[in-house]
Amino acid sequence: MKLLPAAGILLISGCIAFSCAVSASELGNNAPNEIRIDVPVTLKYANVVFNMDHAAFSGDTPVGLTHMNMMLNRFRQNHIQWKMVAVFHGDAGYMLLDDETYNVVRKTRTGNPYKAMIQGLVNQGVQIEECAATMKNNQWYNSNLMPEVKVNSGADGRIIELVQQGYVMLQP
Repeated sequence: MKLLPAAGILLISGCIAFSCAVSASELGNNAPNEIRIDVPVTLKYANVVFNMDHAAFSGDTPVGLTHMNMMLNRFRQNHIQWKMVAVFHGDAGYMLLDDETYNVVRKTRTGNPYKAMIQGLVNQGVQIEECAATMKNNQWYNSNLMPEVKVNSGADGRIIELVQQGYVMLQP
């Protein structure tokens, strides 16, 4: 992970730091050596905002949605109190569309393939937000979004607001 301290931004690059502490045997390698942790990460709480401004994928799976789930699992395992907000905008804004609108926008008949992942995050307590400017640029309306999605007045301002409130921004 690359940390940009002045901006309070983390760039996700492969794993979540506090979830990478595994021994070689846990990785399926029976080598006698293990990974030695020199800097243990101990969190009591975590306030995280995911800046979902572009569609980054590992295969067909959105990296940001996967990392949110991985973090939530680790938070639960380690009894970490958390708040999480995912702010969708720009090129990733379409991921929050309802099935009918998704089909028109993406020229498909499959419906929104991300709705189950989004609903799962909402069910765990993640606040999912769409940018009103992205909606305006694409001529989308609240009725075009999945019902659990909240609309903010602007993604950049919202992210700044959350960072000022002590959230750390992650960029998948």
